[in-house]
Amino acid sequence: MVSPELSHQYSPMAKPHVRNKTHPCLTDGFLFLGGAFFALLIVWSFSSLLNSAPRFDSTPLSEAKATSEARSPGCAANLRYDPPDETFYDDQELSYSIEKKIEDWDEKRKRWLKLHPSFAAGARERVVLVTGSQPKPCKNPIGDHLLLRFFKNKVDYCRIHGYDIFYNNVLLNPKMNSFWAKLPVVKAAMLAHPEAEWIWWVDSDAAFTDMEFKLPLERYRNHNVVVHGWPKLIYEAKSWTSLNAGVFLIRNCQWSMDFMDTWANMGPIGADYAKWGQIQRSTFKDKIFPESDDQAALIYLLYTEKDKYYDNIYLEGEFYFEGYWLEIVPTYDNITGRYMEIERRVRTLRRRHAEKVSESYAAQREQYLKEAGNGRGSWRRPFITHFTGCQPCSGDHNQMYSGETCWSGMVKALNFADNQVLRKYGFVHPDLRDSSLVSPVPFDFPDDGPWG
Repeated sequence: MVSPELSHQYSPMAKPHVRNKTHPCLTDGFLFLGGAFFALLIVWSFSSLLNSAPRFDSTPLSEAKATSEARSPGCAANLRYDPPDETFYDDQELSYSIEKKIEDWDEKRKRWLKLHPSFAAGARERVVLVTGSQPKPCKNPIGDHLLLRFFKNKVDYCRIHGYDIFYNNVLLNPKMNSFWAKLPVVKAAMLAHPEAEWIWWVDSDAAFTDMEFKLPLERYRNHNVVVHGWPKLIYEAKSWTSLNAGVFLIRNCQWSMDFMDTWANMGPIGADYAKWGQIQRSTFKDKIFPESDDQAALIYLLYTEKDKYYDNIYLEGEFYFEGYWLEIVPTYDNITGRYMEIERRVRTLRRRHAEKVSESYAAQREQYLKEAGNGRGSWRRPFITHFTGCQPCSGDHNQMYSGETCWSGMVKALNFADNQVLRKYGFVHPDLRDSSLVSPVPFDFPDDGPWG
């Protein structure tokens, strides 16, 4: 609305003062611009009011959103959309507890994905890495520092490959402590991440030492669990070390839910916990402690019920799905040298590039690693170096080696991996034994120095 003063000033009946005389064209122009600006203010205010007001239309929000998402296939997952339609999360009987069974999980997960179509694309390749440590500070003076670096290592790996990660440091079930603590976390992660096909448990004392290598998920398409192990050691040697349960992949499905119920019931929540310890020790003569543990329980299920479980569990022995640190750490220097030789010959592999395209360079490198082999005796970077027996937090360790050997080995492994990351940021540890020292990486290949 125009004020009375302005209305009088520009009225055709008013006689303007000579010194205030304005050109008619300018006057009309100012009037037009002022009116247009005022109209825009009204429209903007009305639009803002409509956008901020609650919706009371009859179209279900979930249908409208789902339709909108379906029109743009292949787009990124919509993290701001959760429809009001009921899902398994609204079931008051649902429990995340390892002691409560989950039924019809495949159907429940399928319905959730249907209501969240932006997550459907790439769902079969989606991985959530789960790890964790104890809720209290470490007894070992350097334990918390080492655990922090192990966690950083996992975060780096997940960032490079686009995986989510969950770090837990509380007991989700007080009875399931020590090596059994992982199972309640894995089950809870399945329920918390219906968008993920795989949950990947990695012990806190395991480090990724090939930051480029990506899980060959296509190899495991017909299996529900992947663990590092060897059939001959299970069925012929009946060895407690025939597999390592500190690193495993498990598919997010009903079969896995049922399997984990069986597996967990051989632990402290089971009525026959003490009995299972005796059975395991009598079956596996090299088992070193009397109580039932998760690794012996898994081996026992494979050994006694092969027909039921063997076809669903992939025993990965072709590469270091996780590898014993004592045989791996001494090989880092040789591996670094061999990789440097390749990069001296292939300029594209030493080219500076963004971290987000690291997988592209990993694929290029593969043709030069055909002769490297895998596992023991290989000069390929070991995928995961596992410090089994070291216990960085408590400070306890296997008596066959010193604690100092453990801690120095961890530092070397973590720096070996860190060099592969730091290169993307222009730096490198010149000495794998000293974490505090870094040197700038020159534009082209240096004459010496570790590259990880």
